[in-house]
Amino acid sequence: MPRSLEPLDLGIQIPYHFRCPISLELMRDPVTVCTGQTYDRTSIESWVSTGNNTTCPVTRAPLTDFTLIPNHTLRRLIQEWCVANRSNGVERIPTPKQPADPTSVRALLSQASATSGTHVSARSRAAALRRLRGFARDSEKNRVLIAAHNAKEILIRILFSDDIDSSELVSESLALLVMFPMTEHDKCVSIISDPGRVEFLTRLLFDSSVETRVNAAALIEMAVTGSKETVSNSESIFEGVLDLLRNPASSYPRRALKIGIKALFALCLSKNTRHVAVSAGAPEILIDRLAAGLDRCDTERALATVEILCRSLEGCAAFGEHALTVPVLVKTILRVSDRATEYAAGALLALCTAEDRWRDEAAAAGVVVQLLLMVQSECTERAKRKAQKLLKLLRDSWPDYSFANSDDFACSEVVPF
Repeated sequence: MPRSLEPLDLGIQIPYHFRCPISLELMRDPVTVCTGQTYDRTSIESWVSTGNNTTCPVTRAPLTDFTLIPNHTLRRLIQEWCVANRSNGVERIPTPKQPADPTSVRALLSQASATSGTHVSARSRAAALRRLRGFARDSEKNRVLIAAHNAKEILIRILFSDDIDSSELVSESLALLVMFPMTEHDKCVSIISDPGRVEFLTRLLFDSSVETRVNAAALIEMAVTGSKETVSNSESIFEGVLDLLRNPASSYPRRALKIGIKALFALCLSKNTRHVAVSAGAPEILIDRLAAGLDRCDTERALATVEILCRSLEGCAAFGEHALTVPVLVKTILRVSDRATEYAAGALLALCTAEDRWRDEAAAAGVVVQLLLMVQSECTERAKRKAQKLLKLLRDSWPDYSFANSDDFACSEVVPF
């Protein structure tokens, strides 16, 4: 039984016609198949997905049409019964959102892609996209259905149309497009390799709408990741992406940060653009955000970006000038995750290799103890190798007392070199 119906074990009898014939549980979204029999939607969909798509489970009659018709009358009767038995621990089932159907999806995509020469206005086209976005937001199943109707190609065509003159149409097409994973290499290349399209997305990064700015950054991130190509106009793109991290809007703080960090990481994977990221102020913004606190996934990606940018002398110099860089990296080790520990150690290794003064600062911040713990921990072998290299670099910067005689490492068998 569903969790909300566990108290029914105390003796409340569920009416027989409220139970799904497949699961024998109270139906939450009753639907009727072509044979006239009603089932719970999840149960009949599971039945069909396991290969039983030719017969009705109860009547054994052939399923000539797998259209699921919502049984609103039965669902309302079930809801009334739940309300009547609330005192016995029964919770009212919520009214389910109806899934998208192929006919509606095709009609809405056709309406959205109507050309300017037709009788369909830009407002009507945007309304169609808004309804599709509602469907896509409801469930993964809806997103799969919409994508199966060539939605991504249609949306790319709408978004980058030469005659598009409606900001609402731009906003809606962009918002819907970024809801689908951009895994097709050719689609990603068609965006990133086209200077006109890149310029258009760059302008959207500075749009008055925060949602549009965030979605533009999301599309750039997906296209760069999927194409593995260097983006043109990178100076302005970095400026727009970093602005999301510098001033995340109050209405979209978490998503703006998440998308901004993802986009920055993707852009920095190309060696040719890392110097642009450094010049645009990425080191300062990344350290400020790490110091302020991020969730685990964002912390890992931000630290990975820090390590990547520290591979150049100018990157090391920019990070080293920030007063919080070394303390933040040292504090992160063994505190967030194995990945975060590895990236932080890698960044510290690059910094300490570049200049002696950062070795002294790292030692003063307590990194030696952290590194010795790393070598003994269950973190990755790659992280341990970085820790061992860093310990060798820091040998001359260790404090005067012997770690072998310290309380923390009296029994330690670690030999860093």
